Amino acid sequence: MIEDEEDSFRDRISTVNEEGKRVWIYPKKPKGWFYQQRKKVSYLLLIMLFSFPHIKINGEQLLLFNIIDRKFILFGKVFWPQDMFLFALAIIIGLVFIILFTVIFGRLFCGWICPQTIFMEMVFRRIEYWIEGDFTHQRKLDKAPWNGDKIFKRIAKHTIFWLISFLIANTFLAYIIGSDALWAIQTDPFGTHISGLISLIIFTTVFYLVFARLREQVCTTICPYGRLQGVLLDKDSMVVAYDHKRGESRAKFKKGEDREAEGKGDCVDCYQCVHVCPTGIDIRNGTQLECINCTACIDACDSIMEGVGLEKGLIRFVSENGIENRTRFQWTKRVKSYTILLAGMIVVLLILLITRKDFETTIIRQRGTTYQMTNDGMVSNIFEVNLLNKTRKGFDIQLELEGVEGQILTAVDTIHLKAEAQLNERFIIKLPLKSMEDGTKKLNIIVLGNGKEIQRVSTKFIGPSL
Repeated sequence: MIEDEEDSFRDRISTVNEEGKRVWIYPKKPKGWFYQQRKKVSYLLLIMLFSFPHIKINGEQLLLFNIIDRKFILFGKVFWPQDMFLFALAIIIGLVFIILFTVIFGRLFCGWICPQTIFMEMVFRRIEYWIEGDFTHQRKLDKAPWNGDKIFKRIAKHTIFWLISFLIANTFLAYIIGSDALWAIQTDPFGTHISGLISLIIFTTVFYLVFARLREQVCTTICPYGRLQGVLLDKDSMVVAYDHKRGESRAKFKKGEDREAEGKGDCVDCYQCVHVCPTGIDIRNGTQLECINCTACIDACDSIMEGVGLEKGLIRFVSENGIENRTRFQWTKRVKSYTILLAGMIVVLLILLITRKDFETTIIRQRGTTYQMTNDGMVSNIFEVNLLNKTRKGFDIQLELEGVEGQILTAVDTIHLKAEAQLNERFIIKLPLKSMEDGTKKLNIIVLGNGKEIQRVSTKFIGPSL
């Protein structure tokens, strides 16, 4: 094979041919130790995904990302728009974690944890194997004329695909609007929630098209993470890689031969690593953006090595330097720097979460107003109070002055703050004229909820200078 042909794979992605047309991938059904571990991880994550919207802690959904009502719940704790700085910090931590994880392990996340890969390889692809058979049977079925057997298998497959997509759509919608609201859409009369039904159909259609048509194109073309891989990886990153120093030169296996004496490498050129790849690449060409580190090629190669009596690990998790220098993973300055940064940010986030309050009270003087003198010789200011209740419990709110003679006058005797609600009210503070110091007075106001102190707020009172 001439050099230009050897490097031709770099000119285009594996799922597109020279004419720019889609190359449909028929991966061989994988099996082996790594595949069994992936199945365990995938099924655990699937159980978590489908069960979390229906688990409640103290009456709150375990996880909720209600963008419409600007309400977010993480493990039973309610977060509101006022807590967005926490989400911003969490997103930054997530990005740093992705960078660090990729620097160390490459695209391992894509092959083992990403929902796209889990659903595609562990749900939809397995259904396809069950109905249509392994990759050779699938190719044969695609080329076959539309007879009864082909029509039955295609209808059965796509019907199941659609039903699973509908289940996924319901689950993702439960994370957005809440499981209770979703149950109402599902059980109320048909015409009551037309918009909700339309949303479900749209979500279902999107998921169906992703897993029935787009498939690996999401990983190779749409997802930006694969493009970032080229920037984040270095020669010390642990990736699924082919040991070219041990494997070259490639040659078919002959029983009883001394491959080393004949100048042959351990690669028997069986193409099993290519057949099982869900993105259609040849891992022997080196690290490629299409590789999602699913480890299917490791299992395939190990089974061949075991069958021909050669050492396993021709394809394995290893860095480029590990292949060249036979070294293990190295804690480089880059990895240490990202680790320290990530650990520090996590500590800051934990401190902010621990010190986060269930109530927020803001008290300021009403804009555009000044002090007033009353007939009884008192000085009055008009204030605005903003109350935010992040709990599921309602409170009767009362305001009291701390350590100073004066009065607080509200429009109602008791301000009622509903559960998970925000409230704005105006009130008046009256102080004796003699208490004024240089025209200002710092006040501490005690906020009582159901008769118990829940917060103390400082504000400034203005009046005439004495």
